[in-house]
Amino acid sequence: MIAHKSITRIIAVLMVIAVCLCVGTIIFPDKIKASIENTGITMDYEEKLFSTGSIIQVNIIMSNDDWEEMLANAMSEKYYQCDVEINGETFYRVGIRPKGNTSLSSIANDPDTDRYSFKLEFDYYVEGQTCYGLDKLILNNNYADATNMKEALIYDLYKELGTDASLYNYAKISINDEYWGVYLALESVEDSFMLRNFGVENGNLYKPESMGNGGKDFDNQKGNEKGMGNPDMQSIEPPENSNRDKNDFDGEERGGPMGGNGANLNYTDDELDSYSTIWDGEVTSSSKADYKRVITALKNISTGNNLEEYMDIDNLLRYMAVHVFSVNEDSLSGNMAHNYYLYEFDGKLNILPWDYNLALGGMGKENDATQVINDGIDNAFSGTEFFDSLMDNETYHEQYYAYLGQVVSYINDGKFDAFYNRVKSQIDELVKTDPTAFYSYDEYLKAIDTFYQTVKLRVESIEAQLNGNITSDTAKRSTNETLVDASSLDLSVMGSMDMGGGKMNLEKQDDPNVEKFKSNTEVPHPNISPTTQSNDKKDTYNINLILYALSAIILLFSMLYVILYHRKSRH
Repeated sequence: MIAHKSITRIIAVLMVIAVCLCVGTIIFPDKIKASIENTGITMDYEEKLFSTGSIIQVNIIMSNDDWEEMLANAMSEKYYQCDVEINGETFYRVGIRPKGNTSLSSIANDPDTDRYSFKLEFDYYVEGQTCYGLDKLILNNNYADATNMKEALIYDLYKELGTDASLYNYAKISINDEYWGVYLALESVEDSFMLRNFGVENGNLYKPESMGNGGKDFDNQKGNEKGMGNPDMQSIEPPENSNRDKNDFDGEERGGPMGGNGANLNYTDDELDSYSTIWDGEVTSSSKADYKRVITALKNISTGNNLEEYMDIDNLLRYMAVHVFSVNEDSLSGNMAHNYYLYEFDGKLNILPWDYNLALGGMGKENDATQVINDGIDNAFSGTEFFDSLMDNETYHEQYYAYLGQVVSYINDGKFDAFYNRVKSQIDELVKTDPTAFYSYDEYLKAIDTFYQTVKLRVESIEAQLNGNITSDTAKRSTNETLVDASSLDLSVMGSMDMGGGKMNLEKQDDPNVEKFKSNTEVPHPNISPTTQSNDKKDTYNINLILYALSAIILLFSMLYVILYHRKSRH
C-alpha cells in the first residue's frame, strides 16, 4: 500500500510537470526557446583543425589547367572544384576561389606574385559536406604582414578573453604535393561559426562594407527566407543588391573614410534605405522585419535606452578591449567602417571581429611609433558612436577596463611569450623556405623582433593609461605629456598597406557562369559530419515541438501506468 501511494504521488508529480511544460511553452515560447538555444555547440573541427599545438597540413589537389586558370582569373572570384587533403584525410569535390579586396587586386596587378588568399567551401559542390563540421575554411596569405603573427596574436587574445571570434591556426599549403607557402587558417564567420558560438538560435548575420559594393546574392543563399511580418513595412523596398556571392566581403584593406548608409552603426532615422550598406552585406537570409529590429536596436543604443536589451554587452566589452589594443585603423576604430560582422538575434546586437593583418600601425599612414604605441584606450572608436553609451555607463566602463587588464596580464605574465615562441618554432623553417613569400627571411626576422617590442610597449602604455599615469583619451592630452617612448622603432618593417602591388580595384567582376558549375547533388558523402547543420537545417529546430513531445511522453507513460494498475486491482 505504501509503495502504491508513493508511485501514485510520483505519477501525479510527473503529470503536473508535463502540464506545466505545455502551458509554459504556450505562454512563454520565446523565453524558453532562447534559454535552450543560447548555448554554443562543441564542434569536431575545434580540436582537429584549430588546436594550435601543431599546424595543419593542407594539400590542394586539382588539375594544373584549372589551377592556372583560377589564378589568371582571380578577380572574378569564381569557384573551381578541387580535392583537399587535410592532415592526411581527403575531402572530395570542394569549392575553392581566390579571396580578398585590395590584396586581391594588388596581387592580380603584380606580375611577380600569385600568392592569393583562398576560401575553401566544403559544401559548394556536395550539399552538406563539411570538414569535421566546418563548412568554410579561410586561408589568409599574410598580405602586408612581414611578421606573419599580427593577426594570429589578435585572435589568440580574443580566445583568451572568451570573445565570440574565429578560431585560427597556421597551415602549410601545398598544391598537388608541392609546397606553396605558410598561411593563416581561419574559421569562416558563417554557418559553422554561428552554430559553435550561438547554438541553434536563428540569428541574422551581416558584413557591412563601407565602400558599398554589396554582399548578398539572393540566388546563392542556402538559408530559408523568413516571414516578412510587420505589414506596415511592406511598402518599403529594400535597396538594390549586387549580384555577388554571399559573404564576399573578406574584410581587407579597401580604404576611404566612409561609413555612410549604416556601416558606421550610427542611428540616423527609421528609414530602411538609410542603412542599405548593412543590408547589402547580408550573409544570412533576412527580412524587412529583421532589418527593422536592427534599426530599433541602433535607435535605442544611440540614446542609451535599455542597453541590456539591445546589446550583447559582455561580449562587446571583450571585443573592445582586444580591438583597442590592436590599434587597427582599418576598422571602426579608424576612419573605415568595415572589417567586422554584425550579428542580431531577438533585437540584440553583437559585433564579431575580422581582419587584423594591418594591426599595430600597418595602415602605413602613420610612421610615428610612439603615437601608435600610446593610442588612447578611451574614445578609441573614431569611426562610430555605437560604443558611446556603453562607455558613458560607469559599471560597463569599469568592466571594459577590467578586460583591458586581462589583455595586459596576457602580455606581461608569460602567455604572449609562449605564443611568440610557439609560433616562431612552428613557422620559422616554413617562412625560410616559403617559395611565394612577400618578404625575405631576413625581413621576417627583423619584423618579428620589432613586433615583440611593439607589443610589449603597447601594453606598457595601456597599463599606464589604466593607472592614470597617461591620459586615456588621446584628444585630451597636453603636448608635453610624457608617453611611452617608442621612437627607436620603425613600424614599417612589420609590413604595411604601402607594400608593392597594383592600384586598388574596387570593382568586382560578376561571373554569370558560376552557378552552372555548382552541382545540386545531395547524396550522402563520407565527409559529412552529423554534428553540423547549415542555416536552413537549423531552421527546422522547433523547441516548442520538442517540449510538447516530452510532455506527451510523460503523460502517455502516466496514463499507461494508471490503466495497467486499475486492471491489476480488478483482478
